[in-house]
Amino acid sequence: MTVLLLRHGRSTSNTAHTLAGRSPGVDLDDRGREQAEALVERIGSLPIRAIVRSPLLRCGRTVEPLAAALGVEPAVDDRLAEVDYGAWTGRKLGDLVKEPLWAVVQQQPSAAVFPDGEGLAAVQARAVSAVREHDRRLADEHGADVLWVACTHGDVIKAVLADALGTHLDSFQRINADPASVSVIRYTTLRPFVVHVNHTGAALNPALAVVADPDKSGDGAVPSGEAVVGGSTE
Repeated sequence: MTVLLLRHGRSTSNTAHTLAGRSPGVDLDDRGREQAEALVERIGSLPIRAIVRSPLLRCGRTVEPLAAALGVEPAVDDRLAEVDYGAWTGRKLGDLVKEPLWAVVQQQPSAAVFPDGEGLAAVQARAVSAVREHDRRLADEHGADVLWVACTHGDVIKAVLADALGTHLDSFQRINADPASVSVIRYTTLRPFVVHVNHTGAALNPALAVVADPDKSGDGAVPSGEAVVGGSTE
């Protein structure tokens, strides 16, 4: 199964340089709405079978045009919600950089627990569990590798990518997840394959459609779930 990890479009909090967290009512700005509309051209031609999103407004707004174009009803999963930043929620980033915890978040995020909020290790655990559970469910439903979208938040996406890359959470700050970016992970029985990270271009590789087609994927040269020695031939 192949998941497209979609970060929500640019929000009013992004441009205000505040940490939105789970603040209610944080919507997309004009640029974010344009990014949401552009998703129809960027990934709407791919054979996407499901959309699962964070319960927060900015994620709902981001997937609306894509869901309408695909005729898919997005499901909501609380485990894909933004980090609970606790007392940091709503504060200016310029003020937060002065906090002692900021350095921990940068250098050892696995040890970071936000005041009156949650820890980043717990965020990774819930998000990875959600993605893998939906992936297994969709595999059972469709009996083949299909594409699906998980619309969530920057730190959540970075945590899921770190897990798929087999790297420690303490390295996740090396990963970027820009607004409206798409990162792609293909899960197999043996290992995950990270296909794209922080893709913000006009369109994703059409080869993704081939991967999702059981009649076209694999010619028997390399078993599914194994890496191609020397690199992919697609």
